[in-house]
Amino acid sequence: MPKITWEDPFCGEGASCFRLGTDTEGNAYIAVAGQEDHPLTDTHEALRTLIRDIKAGKADHLL
Repeated sequence: MPKITWEDPFCGEGASCFRLGTDTEGNAYIAVAGQEDHPLTDTHEALRTLIRDIKAGKADHLL
């Protein structure tokens, strides 16, 4: 497995913390903090699209 560079965790009040990571092979990762050995994996572009869509409000119905 390539070396993953993890960002600091994103945490909500009383909720699990999530971490985003990338590697040098063009992959992006999302994991629950402390469970980085079981990440969801996709491309950098897929992560960019996810972040842009969330910022645009496309996931607001989940709040």
